[in-house]
Amino acid sequence: MTIFEIKKRDGRRVKFEQQKITDAIHKALIAVHFKNGKTAQKLSDSVVRTLERRFVRKTPSVEDIQDIVIEVLRKRGYKKVAEEYLTYRKRKEEIRRLKKKFRIEKEPKLTVNALEVLRKRYLLRNVKGEIIETPVKMFKRVARTIAKVDKKYRRGYKRTEKQFYKTMSRLEFLPNSPTLFNAGAPLGQLSACFVLPVEDSLESIFTAVKNMALIEQSGGGVGFDFSKLRLKGDMVKSTKGVASGPVSFMKVFNAATEIIKSGGKRRGAMMGILRVDHPDIIEFIESKSKKGSLTNFNISVAITDSFMKAVKENKEYSLINPRTGKKIEKRKARDVWNYIVKTAWKFGDPGVIFIDEINRKNPLSRIGKIEATNPCGEQPLLSYESCNLGSINLSKMVKKGRIYWDKLKRTVQIAVHFLDNVIDANKYPLTEIEKVTKENRKIGLGVMGFAEMLIRLNIPYDSEEAIKIAERVMKFITKEARKKSMEIGRKHGSFKNFKKSIWKKKKHRAMRNATITTIAPTGSISIIAGCSSGIEPLFAVSFMRNVFEGTRLFEVNPLFERVAKDRGFYSTDLLKKISRIGSIQNIKEIPDDVKKIFKTALDIKPEWHVRIQAEFQKYTDNSVSKTVNLPKNATWYDVKKAFELAYELKCKGITVFRYGCKPQQILYIGRPKHITAHPEYSGGCPTPICSF
Repeated sequence: MTIFEIKKRDGRRVKFEQQKITDAIHKALIAVHFKNGKTAQKLSDSVVRTLERRFVRKTPSVEDIQDIVIEVLRKRGYKKVAEEYLTYRKRKEEIRRLKKKFRIEKEPKLTVNALEVLRKRYLLRNVKGEIIETPVKMFKRVARTIAKVDKKYRRGYKRTEKQFYKTMSRLEFLPNSPTLFNAGAPLGQLSACFVLPVEDSLESIFTAVKNMALIEQSGGGVGFDFSKLRLKGDMVKSTKGVASGPVSFMKVFNAATEIIKSGGKRRGAMMGILRVDHPDIIEFIESKSKKGSLTNFNISVAITDSFMKAVKENKEYSLINPRTGKKIEKRKARDVWNYIVKTAWKFGDPGVIFIDEINRKNPLSRIGKIEATNPCGEQPLLSYESCNLGSINLSKMVKKGRIYWDKLKRTVQIAVHFLDNVIDANKYPLTEIEKVTKENRKIGLGVMGFAEMLIRLNIPYDSEEAIKIAERVMKFITKEARKKSMEIGRKHGSFKNFKKSIWKKKKHRAMRNATITTIAPTGSISIIAGCSSGIEPLFAVSFMRNVFEGTRLFEVNPLFERVAKDRGFYSTDLLKKISRIGSIQNIKEIPDDVKKIFKTALDIKPEWHVRIQAEFQKYTDNSVSKTVNLPKNATWYDVKKAFELAYELKCKGITVFRYGCKPQQILYIGRPKHITAHPEYSGGCPTPICSF
């Protein structure tokens, strides 16, 4: 007898669709690298025959069907496939159990991998290491802790708490990881980004090492400018010896970070910066080229306008002794520039930051110059400043093929309120950091899910239309965010250094925060939100994810899956083809218009990566973290063009990553037989430190 309908878990009866069984079996088969594409259909047919025998004049439930799938797989000798299917089923059951327990029908809409990331890193545990909260409880804990700050200003905080909870649980906005880790927990350190000073003395260097350890233990990342350290071989008066140079001390910082496991939550991460006019610049450029060296650092060369002018004119520039301030040597600027480019092409490091452009846009230039950024480069900060970040999920801001501007405006307002409250709710690791942070009250509101927004709008990432959307969206966000910051400033006071800032010069009456917007890479929080990282393109359409503790899950971009089914070219064999290479550009059965919309990072030419970054930078107070991903066969000249275009378009920095240039990656193409991604990889630079 033919099966016409099935019973859903909520009691509804719906049309029976065998294709769903075939798809589920196929994903489990892929997870154990099974080759034969027709096997899923044969097994699915066997499941249907069993159903028809056992449910004569009866309607099977979803659970009945799943039980029979596992039974058939085991009987036919596919025990490992049955285990994959069962593992996935258990995770889905856990999500449903959590929703039922907290009477939540819509939020949070967590993927299986999102739940895994939350369990592994975010949900609170007791002294025995047992998880004692659910995702819902986590969002409520964070919302309650941050909303309570409103009591200080005699505002009713319950309404605020409800707003914060709804926005997070709907995955429309998420704060940076330390806020999710530590809000309402004993540690209480909520910021992601820090910069510490390193002066030219052993006392300063090792004070910075100690302070870095405290910050990393709490889940934060730290940036340093090593340009003040005397050059290798320079005189040391106190010991009548010679200096070992900045790179040697960077190894001390790296070793200390290796020992610290950031608050038990994530690895430590640092940014090391050296000015291009430091005499040890060549050693710095080469410092990550040996396998296993400075593994906890991202490194960037601080490039000046005068240096770039010398590059353009093919002239020499001077190297300056930081101890004396005297010019001690000259080098050909173009030779050094090309060496930076070639080393970045070969090893993925260094990146560059355009330090003069950063300081041109420094809103607190009267207080001090910016010399360093946080680990991923999106947050230039003064010494001892910290900043807390958060990102709006742009994929949630599209409705029926249009940007939902009213919803985006409301989300921006809530997010600015949230991030400003974090400054007061925070427990700072150092008194110096608390003082400077509260004087300037910098926040960094950014975005994630830009790639999905474009897909929902039916716009290719590498197009003039995408450039216009980038400009329009970020201009709108920054405008509304500044309005909200001014509103809070009028009610509760501007940041302490307001009168010394650019905002006073612009004749603003009030401004709560010295900076308001930042584009961060959003690694883990993108996984929780179920969207792409920051403003990155998709990294793959179909791939295998290595979940924590050895489990592997097969994932397909849900937007692509929906389009493929609606357009009638969906098949299990197609998914298998895509999962081997991630890209759909050379697959004949996929229509050309779909290929244009679903381009992955390696399908997109470098100039489009840079142009998208520049468009967002135009309307971002701080900086933009974006990786220009390049295929393995890209040339060093491709990197050179990207770096020079970034300078031309007034980006504040740039990072490139040529696939395969590092021995350790968190994204592998075709290994062993499919694209394989790390549990927390959502796009951008596919190395452990970039996923920070």
